[in-house]
Amino acid sequence: MVLESLTSPRRVDSKPWDLFFLGAIYAAMGVFLSLWVFEEQATIVMVLLTVIACVPLMYNTIRYEEKKDLNLEPHKSFLKEHSRVLTAFMFLFLGFVLAFSMAYLLLPADVTQGLFSSQTHTINEINAGATGNDIVSGEAYSEGLLLKIFSNNLKVMLFCVFFSFFYGAGAIFILTWNATVISAAMGNFVRSHIGSYASDIGMASMGSYFQVYALSIWRYFIHGVPEIMAYIIGGLAGGLISVAVINHDFATKSFGKVMKDSLNLILLGVIVLFIAGIIEVYVTPAVAVF
Repeated sequence: MVLESLTSPRRVDSKPWDLFFLGAIYAAMGVFLSLWVFEEQATIVMVLLTVIACVPLMYNTIRYEEKKDLNLEPHKSFLKEHSRVLTAFMFLFLGFVLAFSMAYLLLPADVTQGLFSSQTHTINEINAGATGNDIVSGEAYSEGLLLKIFSNNLKVMLFCVFFSFFYGAGAIFILTWNATVISAAMGNFVRSHIGSYASDIGMASMGSYFQVYALSIWRYFIHGVPEIMAYIIGGLAGGLISVAVINHDFATKSFGKVMKDSLNLILLGVIVLFIAGIIEVYVTPAVAVF
């Protein structure tokens, strides 16, 4: 298809930052088509259309990484070999966030209310269930919340592993969904705080919008980036296991090598996720109070 031909696994490996623009294109097309064709169900359809556009690239890239894993020389680090594709998928996620958040801010309020209705409901549930701070609310944390946040995020990472294992590139659905939720939270933050900046100068200028948007990025990305990276690591690990199961006999050395590296990736993801939880509990409230 046309979107699939825009890049390839080799290009992803050599120019990972290209996926930022690709992610923005995929997400923008998902928003446009969902509002044009499926307006009543746009809140979910935009996620599905974005996922459909990404699946071929994700699956082919995972297969490409599996081949690299098998040919990896003993003295080379498996993490270094996979670092570029992990970076590429993070750029893809950031492209999603840019497009979805711009849609939230640029479209009329009544349109965004329907377009992000499910995401807004999710944010409200998170806020209602929080006893301290969380991804969206921004209030003071209690120490006991670290375990709650870590366990909830660990479940999401395991979903990424299982989705990728059973569906090949299934983790992209969770990544895309998280991108829409974060974008809705950022858009709501900008709309809620732009008034205070506008009152200082009499009206909301383009500069004030950029300033508040930058604050929203700072607020949600301090812990959001390592958190999403952990999900990407889990998704890659699940995908590698899936490809290994399809291509190799369980008794072969190739299968054992891929499984070993995949389990190491999952362990790395858990460590990164715990670090993200510490940042969310102790760092974000201290440096992102607006």
